[in-house]
Amino acid sequence: MKSLILFATLALQSAVAEGAQKLELNGEGSLWTIKHSATLIDHLQDLLRDSNTSDITLKVHTVHSDEVKVFHTHYLLLTLQSEVFENLLHNQSVATLVLRETAECAALFEKFIRYLYCGEITIMLDQAVPLHKLATKYHVTALEHGIMDYMSQHLASDLPQGHVVGWYHYAFRAGNQELQERCKRFLAWNLSPLVHSGEWQSISQDLLLSLLQRSDLVVENELEIYSAVEEWLARNRPETAVSDSVLRSIRYAMIAPQHLFHIQKESPLMSEHYVSVQDLFFLAFQFHSTTPLQFAKYFDVNCSLFVPRNYLSGSWGSQWVINNPARDDRSSNFQTQLGPSNYDTSKKVTWNVLFSPRWLPISLRSSYADHGAIQALKPEDVRPRIIVTPATNSADFAGVSFQKTVLVRARQDGRTYVKHIYDFHQSTEETGDFLLRADLQKRTSDYLIDNSLHLHVIVKPIYQPLIKVRK
Repeated sequence: MKSLILFATLALQSAVAEGAQKLELNGEGSLWTIKHSATLIDHLQDLLRDSNTSDITLKVHTVHSDEVKVFHTHYLLLTLQSEVFENLLHNQSVATLVLRETAECAALFEKFIRYLYCGEITIMLDQAVPLHKLATKYHVTALEHGIMDYMSQHLASDLPQGHVVGWYHYAFRAGNQELQERCKRFLAWNLSPLVHSGEWQSISQDLLLSLLQRSDLVVENELEIYSAVEEWLARNRPETAVSDSVLRSIRYAMIAPQHLFHIQKESPLMSEHYVSVQDLFFLAFQFHSTTPLQFAKYFDVNCSLFVPRNYLSGSWGSQWVINNPARDDRSSNFQTQLGPSNYDTSKKVTWNVLFSPRWLPISLRSSYADHGAIQALKPEDVRPRIIVTPATNSADFAGVSFQKTVLVRARQDGRTYVKHIYDFHQSTEETGDFLLRADLQKRTSDYLIDNSLHLHVIVKPIYQPLIKVRK
């Protein structure tokens, strides 16, 4: 009752405070809205500093420590925000509640309690997990969701010791599927810098195996993945079965024969586990000895071993920095190797690429043409598009289709990262969402780095026998 009376008093004080300083006209006539919510929040925060009005004392003991933090709080605010506090305090005459928290959570408990009073909180990267633990433990649902949104939007932020791997492991333990998937996608799309960071060694074996199954990994080449895996296995020394599973996830057919020979003869790790992967090595050497189409006549190539990932090597594509991308159409060209087989090493394909910042989708063309309004297009009706086509046709293309992939880089907190990946066969019109929310007209667009659009165009050869016909 004491808290309820106090809360009503504060609300009344806020209603008469500051006179008409924040009067806002709402609609017509004499209907007005008077807002003093900010004043009320200030009063509520003052309550935390005034122990005389408190009716509940929280004693927060730090686990494995003698440290105790004391907070003078109010029954009404605690039970209003948290059903856990409501259950703990229900039908209890005690005025003191003893809580036990880990050191990281205890250090942020004041910040957590302040949120219960004002509904606002500031978060740093290294505070996200302990604050989410507190929000989850005390069933403060709005704060749980808010922190998860914060984590999803700050995967690319820069923290010296790294944080995305740790956030994934926490999301896994907490059972948050959405954050798990976002973390895995970010790690996959930015794997190359990850394998050269301190975070790499902290990856769990489950996360490592999950990443290695993906075809959207962005790396220099498959050899970079093998080197990173070799380092991880040497450092973590998992069970033999795990090591074998990890090594069998490497796509050896994507590694040139000379490097395969080197791995086979010079790698201490491979000499220890070669028996478990020798069939894959033998298959890779056979793949490199003839045309993929000829190879596919005798071997089943419907498996990930023969599917390229997103390789940044010049053999597979090219970077493309487009200055002032909202202005005019741009074009460029680059060369790639015909295919991953060593048999095709000397065969090059020249590709023409066209970027258009203002393209009208086919679904809208007829309606604009009928009304004679082609010149009066709305900005939201036109979209950027990229078209990638071969400069010449060749007999070597027989039985081969080419998947095009565009990596879009962005910058956050001074860190450049892959923000989006788009896959298509000829034009990004096939994806339907290429740079849909990029707003390239604004210099402040999240998709621009120094007013330029940073792309990387990759071409992946897909052989027709690889494609299974669905019945």
